Amino acid sequence: MAVDRSQLIQGVKRGDALALDQLLVECRGDARRYALRHCATSEVDDAVQETLLIVARHVSSLKAAASFAGWLFTVVRRECQRLSRKIFAHEELEDERLEAWLASSSTAELRAELACALESLPAQYLEIVLLRDFEELTMSEIVDRLDIPLAAAKSRLRRARALIRDYLLGG
Repeated sequence: MAVDRSQLIQGVKRGDALALDQLLVECRGDARRYALRHCATSEVDDAVQETLLIVARHVSSLKAAASFAGWLFTVVRRECQRLSRKIFAHEELEDERLEAWLASSSTAELRAELACALESLPAQYLEIVLLRDFEELTMSEIVDRLDIPLAAAKSRLRRARALIRDYLLGG
């Protein structure tokens, strides 16, 4: 027998971690279906993951359990929009800036900057970059080694590379 979402939300508000887990499982399918309609295909998993994180952090502050579905879809739509904006933010101008910086820097300087960029990464992002770009493991090998889903591995790698790029460009 499925538990009513409003009961789960009330459980979350009381601090019940199991209720939160079950609520996230219950709403994941709805979030994914909605994201499939509003996101670029490559961004669906990221949008769902970010949505579930937002739900986990903020559902206890929801005033009325009946408004949960509308709020969930609003969060998914905003995440899809945010991810789309982020993709288009890396325009050719940044590529030109990066190429100019690379051309004007010495190898030693580039190595030092890259080392600093890598050191600035959170552990989970550093680990995936090292496995993929330095150890040259395939995504399947990384998934096996880290025991995470493929979508999570791809998402982490994409975010790690974006963080490195932002660091190197001074953003």
